[in-house]
Amino acid sequence: MKPSSPPTLSQHLCYKLYSTSLKMTQLYKPLLAPLNLTYPQYLVMVVLWEEEGIGMKDLAERLDQDAGSVTPLVKRLEANGYVIRSKNPHDERNRILTLTKAGKDLRTAGLEVSQQIASLCALSSTKADSLMSNLDVLNDNLGEVLHEA
Repeated sequence: MKPSSPPTLSQHLCYKLYSTSLKMTQLYKPLLAPLNLTYPQYLVMVVLWEEEGIGMKDLAERLDQDAGSVTPLVKRLEANGYVIRSKNPHDERNRILTLTKAGKDLRTAGLEVSQQIASLCALSSTKADSLMSNLDVLNDNLGEVLHEA
């Protein structure tokens, strides 16, 4: 039997994800301001703290973004003295990203931000792990649907 009316706003998964994402970003903003980072820049730094020396294309892929969206973030991080973009000797169209000393030193503050956010979320590690696992499944499913289109 088909429903007679569309789901309410609160019954839309897309709205729950959107609303939660906005709140999460709002939580990060005051914590990142002293580090001179925006939330998208922070995500770039998280990837580079995890794997330094990757190319712009790999960075964009890790962030599920296109290179054109990531380039302005990286340029700003470079202007702030956190990142160096170098030519890739194997692919002149791709730049290799390395952290400066300031970028490496920022990692400790980044860890503190991550710990503060985890505390503010007030989820047990089990619930947080489960939520992330479910979101990974959803993300993969949506990626497959978009790939088929």
